[in-house]
Amino acid sequence: MEWRRPNDDESAGYFNRYIEQVPGEDAIAVLKQSYATTRDLMISLSLSQWDHRYDVGKWSIKEVWVHILDTERIFAYRALRFGRGDETPLPGFDQDDYIVPSNAANRTIASIIAEYEAVRKSTLSLFENFTEAALNRSGLAANNKVSVRAFAFIIAGHEIHHIKGLRDNYRVKI
Repeated sequence: MEWRRPNDDESAGYFNRYIEQVPGEDAIAVLKQSYATTRDLMISLSLSQWDHRYDVGKWSIKEVWVHILDTERIFAYRALRFGRGDETPLPGFDQDDYIVPSNAANRTIASIIAEYEAVRKSTLSLFENFTEAALNRSGLAANNKVSVRAFAFIIAGHEIHHIKGLRDNYRVKI
């Protein structure tokens, strides 16, 4: 199957800022490429970097990674629901409500990296096995129309967004 960028009517609002981050037409290629580069970046960070917060009240790098994982799972779940024809509108979620219960501060670096690997492989498997008809399906998520295809771009763009934040705010060399 040949990938393409979502059309303007395949997503709206908040999600577009992530789609715009993704280069090219093939979100799966971007997700595959970022799997290796992101994993390498994670491995390159020192223990003190993982626990670093760039300001009071900001997330640690551990919390940023766990947030990326939580969000990828949520967006993939939404894609699964819509891809299977479930038209039930899905609510938004408050990312801040997920951080404290995630217990990210007490996680090992190895466990976060292993989870990243598992989540990304699962996401890739899901999107690689959608039919063209499934990719074209859409539903309401957080009161925005979003296609299954757009969710692949949203997941890729969300990770790109946070890696830029690590570079700009946390001064991580990328």
